[in-house]
Amino acid sequence: MYILYPYFTNDGSVGLFCPEADDIYHSTYGALTEAYEKFIFPANFKDFFKKNSEIKILDICYGIGYNTKSFLNYFLEILYNEKIYANKQYNDTSYTDNKKYKVFIHALDNDKILANLSPFFIANKKNIKNNILSFNQEKISRMLSGKTSPNFYLKKEVQIILLEMLKNNIDNETERVLFLKNFSQFFDSSLVALYKFYKIKRYKSNHIDNINTFLHNIYYNHISISYKKALKALNLFDFNFKLNINDARYSIINDKNTYNFMFLDAFTPAKCPCLWTVDFFKLLYEHLDENGMILTYSNSAAVRNAFFNAGFYVGKIFSKTANKFTGTVAVKNESLIKHELSEFDSGLLKTKAGIFYRDENLSLDNEAIIKQHEFEVKNSNLISSSQYIKSFRKEKTI
Repeated sequence: MYILYPYFTNDGSVGLFCPEADDIYHSTYGALTEAYEKFIFPANFKDFFKKNSEIKILDICYGIGYNTKSFLNYFLEILYNEKIYANKQYNDTSYTDNKKYKVFIHALDNDKILANLSPFFIANKKNIKNNILSFNQEKISRMLSGKTSPNFYLKKEVQIILLEMLKNNIDNETERVLFLKNFSQFFDSSLVALYKFYKIKRYKSNHIDNINTFLHNIYYNHISISYKKALKALNLFDFNFKLNINDARYSIINDKNTYNFMFLDAFTPAKCPCLWTVDFFKLLYEHLDENGMILTYSNSAAVRNAFFNAGFYVGKIFSKTANKFTGTVAVKNESLIKHELSEFDSGLLKTKAGIFYRDENLSLDNEAIIKQHEFEVKNSNLISSSQYIKSFRKEKTI
């Protein structure tokens, strides 16, 4: 039996808890905010589109799609200047010289139901009251303020575009979760209604009058404006969205594409190391464009060292909002690094903390990778991270 563990994060978007990993998919301060700060802004898409009319993105661990949604949201803001967008006028003129853009997003995940539910989750909840969890997780409860602090607004047409892409993937198992009453507060009711509209269109029915009335109510009263905007937006750029439900390692091995950007948003390395190994990163290297960039939330020394040993140049992601470094970038072109690793960061890679995970044949399960890593750390002659930190601090105070 498939069960969701949703909650509202503090920016009004939905986050999820994974009981198997005893970890959260999304930060409690805001799932949508996190996507923007750790993946969208550091990628500098605005400058990219000044020079390029085609983009390929690999979204690793798609989940409920916040990174893809945030990109599409940001891309629409680039595609139309604010005046045209605010007036809800659409034509073929963009601020970037009438380019016809091509966008290809390849999303990878191993959770079919969660990925197919991605268009429906609320991203702009207002006036959250009594944000009480329906599951027992005291840590999350303590971190939820119950007040929204939205910095970003997800346009509904973005979710409609994704629903257009995924509507034929939604099976009975996904529908069962989508229509459960205890989860209804986390799904956008107008998008659920639109899906029902699509579903009825797929089947023949003798109750023509009832269907026509239903379609009229759904189409005109709920989301007619957003629906029209989404369809017109799709006419202004070529959008190809591919969702693979499989182990990401196998999906990429069989992939012939190279990508401009990769969003690496897997669970923490300590719990899901199969997508953080040096061998997986070598695979990503083969599929990254020469001027491409991998972005991830992880600050782990083991992750950064694995990137180095896979052939990448490595830098950091800086969040202006949080006023701190919040992730890592890996590139082939060193000039793309905006924030270099510090002396302290580089030294940490040479400690036991920098010992990376291995999966030579890209076939081991997480338990085997962890066990192998623990053995290597235990038998290493490298200094421990705690010893290094004490030594570094002492040296800097002399």
